[in-house]
Amino acid sequence: MNSLAEENYLKAIYHLQRELNGDVSTNAIADRMETKPSSVTDMVQKLGEKGLVSYKRYKGTTLTDQGQKIAANVIRKHRLWEVFLVEKLKFHWDQVHDIAEQLEHVHSEELISRLDNFLGNPDFDPHGDPIPDKHGKMKRTEKKLLSELQKNQQGVCVGVKESSGEFLQYLDKKQISIGTKIRVLGKEFFDGSMVILVGKDQFFISKKIAENLYVQTS
Repeated sequence: MNSLAEENYLKAIYHLQRELNGDVSTNAIADRMETKPSSVTDMVQKLGEKGLVSYKRYKGTTLTDQGQKIAANVIRKHRLWEVFLVEKLKFHWDQVHDIAEQLEHVHSEELISRLDNFLGNPDFDPHGDPIPDKHGKMKRTEKKLLSELQKNQQGVCVGVKESSGEFLQYLDKKQISIGTKIRVLGKEFFDGSMVILVGKDQFFISKKIAENLYVQTS
């Protein structure tokens, strides 16, 4: 059985591999884990000895098949717990991440299997992120960042890139959530800021906000 710290490293490497589309540097892992590169090196060596990662000098770290399986399972548990917390316990979507961080380390596969069935085998969590199935496979959707849309284009919000409580609370104030239709009424060439229409309300958003909202266009 792997420790909580080992699972957190595997999860971080998993996400970074997908973001970077390749090997992950020690510094990138250190930034994600908010720790020193020397601590990352120690952990990577430990994970390597367990056959969970492969490290190549000057190239970086990648998960082995077994490491990927463990990481995907941790992410699966995290996202299923988020669905449970929001749908069944009525937590708000900006409250569940830290709680799910604790619950994701529960090791009972029987519990997670029953949780998945109880929730109706959801494909996505409350933030629009895909939930891996028991084999580590995730449902894919065609999506793009709101910042990629041009004037008069519209899309439906299907997820967030940034899931901090502050950002989600901002979206609540603007009545933006998963399933919300957003139309771009204007786009500033100089800084990428936008004027958008949500329902009957139109308002200004910065480029940073537009770069953290995923939409699906028809």
